[in-house]
Amino acid sequence: MIGKLTGLVDTVSESTVIVDVGGVGYEVTMGSRQLGALPPVGEPVSLAIETHMREDSIRLYGFATEHERSWFRALQTVQGVGAKVALAVLGSLSVADLANAVALQDKAHVARAQGVGPKVAGRIVAELKDKMPALAPAISVPGATASPVAELPEGLAARDAVSALTNLGYAHGEAAAAVSTAIRMAGNEAGAAELIRLGLKELSQ
Repeated sequence: MIGKLTGLVDTVSESTVIVDVGGVGYEVTMGSRQLGALPPVGEPVSLAIETHMREDSIRLYGFATEHERSWFRALQTVQGVGAKVALAVLGSLSVADLANAVALQDKAHVARAQGVGPKVAGRIVAELKDKMPALAPAISVPGATASPVAELPEGLAARDAVSALTNLGYAHGEAAAAVSTAIRMAGNEAGAAELIRLGLKELSQ
C-alpha cells in the first residue's frame, strides 16, 4: 500500500497528476482544489496517498495533507458516498469550510459540490457531526491559513447569518468565524439580523 509520494510534478491533467519518483511515474487522482494548489511542472511535491485496490486496478488518490486524507476517508463512511463524491466535496470545499458546514448542519453549502444532491449533502452533515472531534485537527495544521472551525450553537439564526455573509462574497470559514464572534458578543438568543450586523463589523476590521 502506498501512503505517501514524494517526487517531481511531471504532468497535470483535468483530474490527475503524474508524480515522477526516481524515474517512475505514478498517476494520482486529485480534486480540483488540490490540483490547483500543485507546484509547477518540474517542481518537487509531496502528497498523502490513499490507495484503493480492486481485482483489476489500483487507484491512487492524492492530498496535500494527512488531514485532507482523513476527511476523504470519513466522507466515504457516509451512506451513498464513494471515492468520486468524496473527492468532489474536497475539490469544492476546503477542510475548514467542510468542517464549518458540518458544525452548522449547512447541507446547502455541501450540496454545491459537483454530483452532490441535497439528500447526500444532508447525510454528510448529519453523519459526520459525531465524528467532528476526531476530524477537528484537520483545520489546525501548523502554518496553514485555513479558518478554524467556528463554535456555533445549532439554530436557524446562526445558519442564516453565515449564509447571508457567504452570499456577500465572504469565504464560508470567514463567515462562520465572524458569526461565532458575533454570538459571543450578542448572546445565543440573538437574531440573524443582529448576527449579520455584528459579523460584518468583525469582517471589516
